[in-house]
Amino acid sequence: MMKLSKYVLYDILRSKIILAYTIFLFIVSLSMLQMEDNSSKAMLSLLNIVLIVLPLVSLVFTTIHYYNSYEFIELMSSQPMSRTRILLSEFAGVSISLLSAFFIGIGIPVLLYAANDTGFALLFTGGALTLVFTSIAFFASVSARDKARGIGFALLLWFYFALIYDGLVLLILFSFSDYPLEKLTLLLSALNPIDLGRIFIMLKMDVSALMGYTGALYKDFFGSGSGILFTTGIMLLWIILPLWAAIRKFNKKDL
Repeated sequence: MMKLSKYVLYDILRSKIILAYTIFLFIVSLSMLQMEDNSSKAMLSLLNIVLIVLPLVSLVFTTIHYYNSYEFIELMSSQPMSRTRILLSEFAGVSISLLSAFFIGIGIPVLLYAANDTGFALLFTGGALTLVFTSIAFFASVSARDKARGIGFALLLWFYFALIYDGLVLLILFSFSDYPLEKLTLLLSALNPIDLGRIFIMLKMDVSALMGYTGALYKDFFGSGSGILFTTGIMLLWIILPLWAAIRKFNKKDL
């Protein structure tokens, strides 16, 4: 499995797309951190990249890579090797390349200019979202045989998590604004990894002071050890469950 993962990683690095992605992240993050005297303002700008750009790139890149490697996957499936190992090797190679791009492109500037709780929360959230949406992309790719349909499905999932879901949550909160909704909001945030990462980072930036009683409750929860374990556990579930579903579907799929 390690040998196959190394080959997948080498093939990805040879395309130089990851190199361009790394340089883009590094230039943007370094310029934001250098231009702003207050690191908190720069972190807010980087927050948009982590919550919007990272999931989109992870979804699209992983989906395109899967379909471009389909013939190679078929060849490996004809060898005495389990399909589970093949898909996990593909996942490992893609994940390592995307995580390396993120930690080099954003991680190094953040550690140089904002090595605090907010910076570490940003790095944790970015790494987790990269793995989550890589896992979701594999599920979308395995579910659709056609390349255009698979990429469309992946983009639809990104629109849902990044844009549509927030509108649905706001509709629910406005409709039931007369009731205490703190616990419900926490549950709803767990159903969207982007929202969970946003809340986790913003509470590290002391923005909770502007959110009133609800923000104080969230800060007490997410600032505690149980809150960190909750965030980590939910992110792990978002990584494992789509990948597990993709492996099950891939094992039953007629290549």
